[in-house]
Amino acid sequence: MADTASVYRHSRGQRNPGRAVGIAALLTLALGAAACGGSGGSAKGGGGTNGVPRGHLTVADAGFTESKILADIYAQLLTKAGYGVDRTSIASTEIAESSLESGQIDVMPQYVATYADLLSSLVNGKDTPPVSSSDLTASLAALRRFAAGKGLTALNPANAVDQNAFAVTKDFASAHQLRTLSDLGASGVAVTVAATTECPTRPFCQPGLERTYGIKIAGLVQTGFDTAQTKAAVRDGLAQLGLVATTDATVDDYGLVILTDDKKLQNADNLVPIVNTRSLTPEISAALNVLAPVLTTADLADLDRRVDSDGEASAAVATEYLTRKRLLPA
Repeated sequence: MADTASVYRHSRGQRNPGRAVGIAALLTLALGAAACGGSGGSAKGGGGTNGVPRGHLTVADAGFTESKILADIYAQLLTKAGYGVDRTSIASTEIAESSLESGQIDVMPQYVATYADLLSSLVNGKDTPPVSSSDLTASLAALRRFAAGKGLTALNPANAVDQNAFAVTKDFASAHQLRTLSDLGASGVAVTVAATTECPTRPFCQPGLERTYGIKIAGLVQTGFDTAQTKAAVRDGLAQLGLVATTDATVDDYGLVILTDDKKLQNADNLVPIVNTRSLTPEISAALNVLAPVLTTADLADLDRRVDSDGEASAAVATEYLTRKRLLPA
């Protein structure tokens, strides 16, 4: 998803790739803040034999809600495993990647397809074709191949996947008997799409909807990716189809329903821990891999909602979730 990473993946909430300006100074400030207490989601305590930490790790998020929640979850699992953990937040893709490779960051949550394509573009140039697809196994293999060349390791991906999705009103879906994007294409109904300005040229937006599903697109309302404006535009009839995210728990609040991507247009953007290989130990792998079969897309949507809509702290939400799933002691 290389060509969509900077438009969709980073357009939700705080997802912004930023600029690699003053990298050294910014990174020093960011990691210095972590050493002084981090984001407020720093893991507490933790230790190996006799309370002595196995080692010290820095866990970073990418500056938006979902990433912060996952980083807090990772931090708490690592603390349970006996590591001392600092938490930091780095919104710049360039700074985060540089610091992961250098070992200034040890662990960071990423998305399988998006990160595979990012690493591929760093190796082969920004115009290189995507190496990811809707096939998780193939996308993960590509990610691990490129990550290894950067001194990084991708651990087990979660069941949870955060993908682009397309929503319609429940009334529109009922009137045209729609459950899937194929149903919309077969209906022959022309729709206006509420999405990003780049949607007409992005293969996972208008071109993909037209080629993969035969959907007739009459126009575009430029409202962004998964924004309140996008959902309101569909709700209010300014558009019939809106570009949202699979983990958006507010879709129902707008009277919308996501149409199933039954032909798998979107790539396999499952959540995955990325670890600096020099820092990696069997204990770290074991601590983080327990999350993979547990965390679902519905879980992730609910965690996002609790922080974004209900105002709960990401670290507290992470603790409650891990405790409820019996991954942390009560």
